[in-house]
Amino acid sequence: MAAREDMALIKESLVESSQLKLRVAGDCAEAIAEAARLIGDAFLNGRKVLLCGNGGSAADAQHIAGEFVGRFRLERAALPAIALNVNTSVVTAIGNDYGFERIFARQVEALAVPGDVLIGISTSGESENVALAMEVARGAGCGTVALVGQTLGRVGAEADVAISIPSSDTPRIQESHIAVAHIVCELVERRVVAEASKGAQR
Repeated sequence: MAAREDMALIKESLVESSQLKLRVAGDCAEAIAEAARLIGDAFLNGRKVLLCGNGGSAADAQHIAGEFVGRFRLERAALPAIALNVNTSVVTAIGNDYGFERIFARQVEALAVPGDVLIGISTSGESENVALAMEVARGAGCGTVALVGQTLGRVGAEADVAISIPSSDTPRIQESHIAVAHIVCELVERRVVAEASKGAQR
């Protein structure tokens, strides 16, 4: 049988997470909708989405890319999305030659074209490698979306759309980031499917 302290921690953590998501619903809905619009525009115009983050945020970048390339809920064409943290040869080569702070920016230089979107994920908002990637993306004519915590930091400052989770607790921020990302995926997917249906009826 679980110890009383364990049960208390479980309940406290889940309540904290749910309460924060309610705040996100009130504070971030417009930014979430705007991010989905920007990303949907990119896909519908034949462009792609790049994503980057460190640690747990790197896993989130992969997760979100997987939802776009595979599918979220609806059957539809694959959508081009690339998590920039997954290619270890590229990441380590750039890190070795240019420094860890350039591991994403250099890839944006190689891959981004005007009209693409970069999603930068940083719970602190201060991840230098993500901030530099956002800066390079903006210079390349890309849209930029930031998933950050209550502090926008350099990452949020470089974003066209910043979704700022109202918390300073890293685990809670990460939980809200993936919840927000799922909503964005669903909004984008619905729009893409609706546009494809319209095209088929013409």
